[in-house]
Amino acid sequence: MGDVETAKTGGNAVVGEQQPVKRRRGAARGRILDAAARRFYADGVAATGIDTITAEAGVAKMSLYNNFDSKADLVRAYLEARHEEWLGLYERRLAATQGPADAVLAVFDAYADHAGLAYEHGFRGCGLLNAAAELPAGHEGRTVVRHHKEQVEGLLAAHLQELLPDQEERATATAEHLAFLLEGAIVRAGLEGDAVRMRRARDLAASLVGAL
Repeated sequence: MGDVETAKTGGNAVVGEQQPVKRRRGAARGRILDAAARRFYADGVAATGIDTITAEAGVAKMSLYNNFDSKADLVRAYLEARHEEWLGLYERRLAATQGPADAVLAVFDAYADHAGLAYEHGFRGCGLLNAAAELPAGHEGRTVVRHHKEQVEGLLAAHLQELLPDQEERATATAEHLAFLLEGAIVRAGLEGDAVRMRRARDLAASLVGAL
C-alpha cells in the first residue's frame, strides 16, 4: 500500500498548504465548528451569518474571533474538517479491504457513508462542492475543495496502479473515469436526497474494475 500512503500524505499536505495561524483547540472552537458545519450545510455559506453561528454554538462573538480570523477562515476550517471526516470514513473502509479492487470500491463506499450521515434537513449533496459553488474565484476555500477532489482521484489512481502494474497510463485514465462517475452520482444523490445513486455508482464501478 506504499503508493496509497503516499497519496494520503501528499493529499493531506496539499489541502493544508496555506497553514492558518496556530490556535488553541478548545471546547469553544469545537462548538463553533460544529455549529458552522450544521448551518453551512443546511442553509448555505452565504446565508449563514456569524450571529447565527455564535447563537447556535452558545458562545460570544468574541469567542469566535478568538478562534478564527474571519468568516473566511471559519469557512476554510469547516471545509478542511469535512475533508477529514470523509478521509476517516475512507480509512475505515480501506482497513476492511482485501486487495486493490476492493480498495477502489472503498472510495465509493466512503462517499455513500458520508451521504448516509444524519443531516438536519437531509442529504443535500457534497458539502464541499456546495460551498465551492458559493465562493468567489480565488477564495482559499475553493482551493481546499479542489485539493480534496484531487486527492480522491489520486487515491483511486494509486489503487488502480496496484491492480494494473506497469500500466500507469491506463490506471490514471481509469481513475479519472471513476472520479467522473463518482461526482455525477453524488450530484444526483444530492438532488434526490438519499444515497441510492451512490450505491448504484458503486455497482457500476465494481463492474468496470472487474473487467480490467
